Amino acid sequence: MISHHPTRDQIRIENVLSSLGHPMRLAVARALATGGEQNCGSILEGVSKSTMTHHWRVLRDSGVIWQRPSGRENLLSLRREDLDIRYPGLLDAILAGAETDERGGSPASA
Repeated sequence: MISHHPTRDQIRIENVLSSLGHPMRLAVARALATGGEQNCGSILEGVSKSTMTHHWRVLRDSGVIWQRPSGRENLLSLRREDLDIRYPGLLDAILAGAETDERGGSPASA
């Protein structure tokens, strides 16, 4: 059973920032930003199921992702519309910053 998806009005910026402050959860958000739903087992490879479950819960409870059951798996998707309405530009800025950090450059070199 999937426990908690906050409504759009219940999403709090401190929870979003805290959940995306972990490198593994940020990687999940970046993977989901490509659009559509993805199978939970296909996003983080080489990570134990209990660790993945923990990260899905943090992202779900903070309002960053939707998680829905599909057979024996769960499908994940980014709550982009809700986050963009609640905090315009925040998600794009975080994802762009993560991409810049991965390239090892500064925003000016992007």
